Amino acid sequence: MFAIFVTVLFGFIYWQTDQYLIARSDRMIAGQLSAIAALPSERRLDAISDHLKQDSRGVQYAGLFDADGRRIRGDVEQLPPELKMDDTAQSVSVVRLLPSGRETHVIRAIARRMPNGDALLIGREVDETREISHVVGQALVLGLLPALCLCLLAGAWLSIRAQKRVEEVNQRVQRIIAGDLRERLPHRDVDEPFSKLAAIVNGMLDEMEKMIHALAGVGNDIAHDLRTPLTRARLALERGRANATTPEQFHTAADKAIGNIDQSLTIITALLRLAEIENSRRSAAFGKVPLHEMLREVYDLYEPIAENKNIDLRVEVKQRSDVRGDRDLLFEAVANLVDNAIKFTPEGGRVEIELTRSDEETIVRVTDTGCGISEQEREAVLRRFHRSDKIRSTPGVGLGLNLVAAIVKLHGFRLAIHAGPGGQLAIICPDNQA
Repeated sequence: MFAIFVTVLFGFIYWQTDQYLIARSDRMIAGQLSAIAALPSERRLDAISDHLKQDSRGVQYAGLFDADGRRIRGDVEQLPPELKMDDTAQSVSVVRLLPSGRETHVIRAIARRMPNGDALLIGREVDETREISHVVGQALVLGLLPALCLCLLAGAWLSIRAQKRVEEVNQRVQRIIAGDLRERLPHRDVDEPFSKLAAIVNGMLDEMEKMIHALAGVGNDIAHDLRTPLTRARLALERGRANATTPEQFHTAADKAIGNIDQSLTIITALLRLAEIENSRRSAAFGKVPLHEMLREVYDLYEPIAENKNIDLRVEVKQRSDVRGDRDLLFEAVANLVDNAIKFTPEGGRVEIELTRSDEETIVRVTDTGCGISEQEREAVLRRFHRSDKIRSTPGVGLGLNLVAAIVKLHGFRLAIHAGPGGQLAIICPDNQA
C-alpha cells in the first residue's frame, strides 16, 4: 500500500510539474500578445520583428495576418484554421519560415483579432517544457525504484519482526497454559500498542497468579479453621453424654457445642460474604455516601463496647465529606477496622476514628494503642485466615481485614497499613473515585 502511495505521489508531482511549466509558458505568450496588441498599428510591425530578433534560442513565434489570412509580418506562414481568436492558449501545428527553408512544429499559441481586422498570433515552442518535464520524470523514476525497494524491504522486515514477536508470545502462552504461572509476555517500556497490550496482559496474569496461589491454600485454611471448633463441639457432646448426670451438666455441654458450631457458622458466613463482595455488581447502584455521618454512626455503635473494655473511643471529623459508593459496604468496612482496633487494644488504651483531607484525597483513618502490625506482616494480614502469633488467643477467624480489602477494591479506593507499634489503618478515597 505504501509503494502504491509513493507511485501515485510521484506521478502527481510529475503531472503538476508539467502543468506548471505549460501554464507559465501560456502566461508569457499572453503577456507578449497583450503588449504587441496595445501598440499602434504602424509600430506593431516593428515590434513583431524586434520580438523575433531577440529570440536567441529560436523558440518564439509571431505572425500578423490581414482579414483575408495573408501574412503581413512574422515567421508563421499562415494562420492555423483551428486556432480560435478568443485569447485562449492552444496547441496547434504551424509552418515556420526560416532562411534555410520551411519547418513544421507543434507550439502553444494565442491569437487575437485587431480592431482593423488584422489577426495577431504569438506562440512559443513547448519542446523545452517537455524536456524539463522529461528530466523531472526521469529523476522521479530513478527515485521511485529505490523507494519501492525500500518499501518492500521495510515491509518484509516489519512482517518478520511482528511474526517473531507473535511466535514468542505463542510460546510463552503455551508455557502459561502448561502451568508455569511465573511466565510473562515480552514487552518493552516504549509507547507502542503491542507493548501496552503485553503490559496489560502481564498485569492480568499477576492478579491471576495471586488468586490461584490464594485459592491453593484457602482449602487447607478452611479445613483447619473449621476442624478446631467442630472437634471441640464433638468432644463437648461426647463428654456430656459420658459424664453429665444432671440437666445443668447437659445444658453446659450443649452450650459449649453450640458455641463452637456458631464459630464454624461465623467462618462460613464470612466466606460467603467475601464471595458476594468479590463477585458483586453493586457498583452500578453506587450513590453519594456522607462519610462524616457514617463515622459518627460507627462511633455510636461501638462506644458502649469500648466503654465496657475501658477503652477511650474518639471520633474526629475535620470537615464534611461525601464519596460515591455503597453505604452498607463502606459502613461494614469501617466497622471491621474499629472492631479490630477495640479487640486488639488492651484495657485503658485509646482508639481514634478520623476523617481528613490530603492531596485531593479523602482519608478515613483508624488508629489504636494496641500491639500494631509489623512490617513483615503488612501483606500477610490481608490473606484469609491469617492470624498473628501475638493475637492467637484473641477470638476471631482471620477474615476481617480480607473483607475490608475486598470492599475497598470494589470501590476503587486504597487500603493503607502503617507498620509499627500501635495499629493504624486508613481507607484512602481519591477524588476521581468520589
